[in-house]
Parts: sequence; structure tokens; C-alpha cells
Amino acid sequence: MQIALQLAALMLTAALVNLPLGYLRQSCRKFSVGWFIYVHISIPIIVYVRIKFGLGWQFIPFTLASTIAGQIFGGRLYKKRHHLG
Repeated sequence: MQIALQLAALMLTAALVNLPLGYLRQSCRKFSVGWFIYVHISIPIIVYVRIKFGLGWQFIPFTLASTIAGQIFGGRLYKKRHHLG
């Protein structure tokens, strides 16, 4: 039960950290330096939290999915606020 709560907290952290980064990423040209930074800057934070919770590498796919979801939703929020789609 404790592992499930830790995993849920880690996934929520990954998504919430990437929400504003996905928003900011949307304002950059694709594959530019800024775009690259916004996509990858959250990795050390997520790795730190995963290790702090004592979760092994088996949980990386869950955090990766949450990270991508946060990036996508942040990008959609940007597009919606700026009437781009």
C-alpha cells in the first residue's frame, strides 16, 4: 500500500512539474535550445524524488508517462490561452 501511495505521489509530482514546462515549451521553436531545456529540466527533480522514495528503475515508465502527460496538457493550455488550436 505504501509503494502505491509513493508511486501516486511521484506520478503527480512529475505531471505537476511538467505542466508549466509544457506551457513554456510551446512558445519555443521545436528542437531549439529552449525547447530542449523545457523538455528535460524536470528529469533531475523526478529522479531525486524517485530515489528519495526508494522506488527502483522499474517505476521509470510510470514517471515517464506522467511527465509526457504534464507536457501535453501544458502545451494544450498554452494553445487554448493563445487561441492557437
